[in-house]
Amino acid sequence: MSVLISVEELAAAIASDDAPRVLDVRWTLAAPDGRPAYAQEHLPGAIYVDLNEDLAAPPSTFEGRHPLPTQGTFERAARAWGLLEGEAVVVYDDAAGMAAARAWWLLRHAGLSDVRILDGGLAAWRAAGAPVESGEIHPEESDIELSWGHMPLVDADGAARAASEGVLLDARAGERYRGETEPIDPRAGHIPGAISAPTQDNLGREGIFLDADALRSRFASFGADGSRPVAVYCGSGVTAAHEIAALAEAGIEAALYPGSWSQWSNDEERRVATGAESDDGFLG
Repeated sequence: MSVLISVEELAAAIASDDAPRVLDVRWTLAAPDGRPAYAQEHLPGAIYVDLNEDLAAPPSTFEGRHPLPTQGTFERAARAWGLLEGEAVVVYDDAAGMAAARAWWLLRHAGLSDVRILDGGLAAWRAAGAPVESGEIHPEESDIELSWGHMPLVDADGAARAASEGVLLDARAGERYRGETEPIDPRAGHIPGAISAPTQDNLGREGIFLDADALRSRFASFGADGSRPVAVYCGSGVTAAHEIAALAEAGIEAALYPGSWSQWSNDEERRVATGAESDDGFLG
């Protein structure tokens, strides 16, 4: 099954007798509370998901800005969304899937198989002239039981091993990877041995994902062709999920480093690299 669903496919599915559960994951660093925007306009039947509350544990110096939620926390959130056993789920946002991919990853991690990201997000839906609604939707709570651990993970040590023995992709913007700027975390640069692969470059015109062949070619240029283990990190484990979704669309499995740079850069024992090369590490 594709990771993605088009506007046309989703519109038809919503109008059918077997409509998917649609989740609105409106979030950005600049506007972390997406509920006002959701209440103003959202896809028909969409339920708001709070990334900070539902898709992450509280931030900490030791675990990063968006640690994974516990199984119990995520299960309670899924019940509040009214999610039913065996139900198809579609997630979207207004940032080309950058936040929605975190929900996709967690739902897959929790054992759901039929989960897809709306390709192009809300912008593509609007551009197609598809219908929207306003107000908030509060579904009847379900009693769904989720499992845990269905997607591969690495910790900081595992990320370091991936950099030396496999492929470690840094999904942040190139200037953050190179250490030219660091607006959020305590040290600038990247994990030694990591390869810069900005997740934004997995998108083409108007925020639509590149096709599978183009994605495979892109990742192969980084050495991520499925022949070696692949892991991905970003600032705090959110946009890294978007990169993992792109890799999955290309048929390549990759592990998430949830703590990402927000965890690594807070550990003074961890080496930090700067510049355009992947192996120019120095003790930060």
